[in-house]
Amino acid sequence: MEIVSSSVNKLNIEISRDELLIINSALNEICNGIDLFEFETRIGASRENVMRLLQDVGTALDRAS
Repeated sequence: MEIVSSSVNKLNIEISRDELLIINSALNEICNGIDLFEFETRIGASRENVMRLLQDVGTALDRAS
């Protein structure tokens, strides 16, 4: 992963497909593989937001193949 640019609210990065697959697997496990008590408190985001991110990562992976 390489940071291309950053500001207070946004970070632009370059990430390899293999790195994105790791992120996809981790998000999938968090959302679907385990039942976390107090999900939002422990993860720092709502389950809905994490599911949206998982979907976006999946879309990016589909485009990269």
